Amino acid sequence: MRIDKFLKVSRLVKRRPIAKEMADQGRIRVNDKVVKSSYEVKLGDLIEVGYGSRTVKAKVCAIRETTKKAEASELYELVD
Repeated sequence: MRIDKFLKVSRLVKRRPIAKEMADQGRIRVNDKVVKSSYEVKLGDLIEVGYGSRTVKAKVCAIRETTKKAEASELYELVD
């Protein structure tokens, strides 16, 4: 699954076009490398998303095409 779609499905980013734009601006890193929006997410990847002054780090625990809002947090685990 593409990183922009994963971020949208997991609810780390509200909309896919925003996730794509963030990737194009270099604000998304996977395993300490800046990635494009077409990057294919794998289980165990460590994703860093830069939101202005703060950064969220999450480890990919599951990959699903769709998910309910209540179950979205099962797709990742926040890392400090």
